[in-house]
Amino acid sequence: MSVTAVLRAAQVARVLAASTLGRLPLGAAPVALLLYARETLSIGAAGLLVGVYTAGLAVGGPVLARIADRFRQPPVMLGGAAVSTAGFVLLAQGVPLWAAALAVLLAGLGAPPFEAGLRVLWRDLLDEADVPTAYTLDIAVQELIFILGPLVAGAAVTVGGGVAGVYTTAVLQLLGTLWFVSTPAVRRWRGMPGERHWAGALRSGRLRLLLTAVVLVGAGVGSLPVALLDYAETVGHREWASWLLAAQACGALIGGLVNTRLRVGGTLLPVLAALLGAGYVPLLLTPASAVLMVPLAILCGLCLPPLLAATFLTVDRIAPTGTAAEAFAWVATAFSVGAAAGAALDGAILDAVASTRAGFVLPPVVILLAVPWLRPVARAARSTSGEGDVSTNG
Repeated sequence: MSVTAVLRAAQVARVLAASTLGRLPLGAAPVALLLYARETLSIGAAGLLVGVYTAGLAVGGPVLARIADRFRQPPVMLGGAAVSTAGFVLLAQGVPLWAAALAVLLAGLGAPPFEAGLRVLWRDLLDEADVPTAYTLDIAVQELIFILGPLVAGAAVTVGGGVAGVYTTAVLQLLGTLWFVSTPAVRRWRGMPGERHWAGALRSGRLRLLLTAVVLVGAGVGSLPVALLDYAETVGHREWASWLLAAQACGALIGGLVNTRLRVGGTLLPVLAALLGAGYVPLLLTPASAVLMVPLAILCGLCLPPLLAATFLTVDRIAPTGTAAEAFAWVATAFSVGAAAGAALDGAILDAVASTRAGFVLPPVVILLAVPWLRPVARAARSTSGEGDVSTNG
C-alpha cells in the first residue's frame, strides 16, 4: 500500500495528526526552556533544565505505557497531561533554579506517551503488510515536530518573552492529548494479554542491546540544541538556534520521506548509525555566518529517520508478547536518557572550554560509539526474520 493509501485508511490521518500536535512540545520544549533559562541563568543551567526535562520523559514514558498496556490509553494520557501542564505552569512563575528543576521534571514525567500510544495502533488500523509503511510515514511526519516545534517556541519567545514559550508548549501538548484520546481507535484499543514480568519488555536481551545504542544516539542528538545555542550566540543572534534546529529537522524530514520508499530494515542498523555520526562531523567547521551553517544542519539530520524506523521495526519483532506499548516507550526513554546526558554534558563542556567548536565534538563521537552495540542486533535480525536490507515501497 502506498503512503497515500495508508493515510486514507480509517482514522489513520486523525491519530497521526493528533499525536503530532501532542508531540510538538518534544521539539518546542528544549528551545523554550533554553531561551527561558538564558534570560537569567548561564548556558550550563539552561542545559541542566533541558536535561532534567528529558530525564523526566525518560522515566515517565515507560511507566505510563506499561499502565496503558495493562488497562487503557485515555485515562493514562489525560492524567499525565494534567501533571505535565502543572509543571510548565509552575516553571512560568519565575521560581528559583531548584524549583525550576522540579517543575521541568514534572513536565517531563507527565508527558503523555504519544509515540508508544500511536505505534501500537497500527496493527489495529492497517493490514500486516502495511504496518512498515505506517512506521516510516510516522517517523517522517515526526520530523515536523522538530521543524515546527522550535519555530513555534522561538516565535512565542520573540512575541511574549520566555514565559510565552513555556505556556505555548503546555497548550500544544494539552490540545493534542484531548484530540488523540477522543479518537475511537484509541478508546477501543486494549493491550494484548501476555506474561507479566517485573522486568516487562526489558527481559529481552536483544532489546537491551538495542536500547544501549539508542541511548548513545540520543546523547549525540540531544547535545546539538545546546551546541547550536552557543554557536548562535557567538555569531550574533540567539534566535538562530531555532532556525538551525528547524534546518536539521528539515534534513530529517527529507530522509524520512526517502525512507518511505526504501523502507530500510533492521539488518542495516550499524550502517545507518555510522552514516548518522558521520553527518555530524561537518558541523565542526562552525562557519562565521549562520547562513552557511544551515546546509550542515540539514546534512546531519538526513539519516536519523531511517535509523529510527529500522529501530522501531526491530522492536516490533523482538518485544515480548503483551509489552508492545512499553517496548516502544523504552525506545523513547532510551533516547531521552541519552539526550538528557548529552545536553547536560555539552553544557558543562561549553562552560569549561571557551570554544564554540568544542560543543560539536560530542555528537559524532557518541553516535559512532553506538555502532558496535547494533551489530549483534543486526545479525539477529538477519538470522531470525529473513528480511532484506532494503525493500521498495511501491
